[in-house]
Parts: sequence; C-alpha cells; structure tokens
Amino acid sequence: MKKHPDRYIFPATFSKDEEGMWDVRFPDLENCFTSADTLEEAIDQAKYTLEDCLYFMEKDKADIPAPSAMPLKQSDDSVTQLVVAYMPPVRRAWSQKAVKKTLTIPAWLAELAEDQKLNYSALLQQAIKQELHV
Repeated sequence: MKKHPDRYIFPATFSKDEEGMWDVRFPDLENCFTSADTLEEAIDQAKYTLEDCLYFMEKDKADIPAPSAMPLKQSDDSVTQLVVAYMPPVRRAWSQKAVKKTLTIPAWLAELAEDQKLNYSALLQQAIKQELHV
C-alpha cells in the first residue's frame, strides 16, 4: 500500500467575483474549489477544502499531481498563495465518521431485541470487530 505524505502544499488562487465573493481555485487539482464572503474566510475554507479533496483522492487511489511552481502574486482583485494541508487529523476524522447501513433480521428476533432494549449499532460493531479480530 502506497504511503501518502503527512503534508501537502498547493498554490491556490483567490479572486473576487462580480458579487464581491471570494472564489478559491487550486489550479493543479480538478474539481477542488470553494468560495466565501471575505478573504479571511476564503483562506480558512481553502485549507479545509484542500484537505477534503486530497483525502478523497487518496481514498479513491487517484493520482495526486505534484504542485506547480506557481509564483505568489497579488493584484487588486486576485491573490495567489500556498495552502498547507496537514493530513493525519483529516484522515483520522474521516475514518471515524459513522456510516448508515441497512440490515434485515427476522421479525421475531427484532421483537426480542426490542424487549431487551438492545442497541443495534453497538451490537453490530462489536460483532464485526470480533469477526475481523480487531
């Protein structure tokens, strides 16, 4: 399994749109963008967006391109700067998210479980961990 780096650094371009919102684009990463009301909010959003985009690229085993050597520049309505994504806490947070699974059991077993006030989620997690020896 390919080990991913703990940290990525990609250039982002922050530019104002017609309504005064700040759009953020990562030129090296397709479909990785966000927007915010202020430049300060856009800088915060850029970090979270970059982390999520990279997490899902890692998860999907997609090729993550090397960041371009883009010069940092600024104009009246545009700023380009580097954004850092520190991935260990992002990977940990996404791996601990709960996902919903639907299951089917016989009606008589469901009645017994309800009588005993069993927690289906906890019981299923425990059984899966036991089965996988984790």
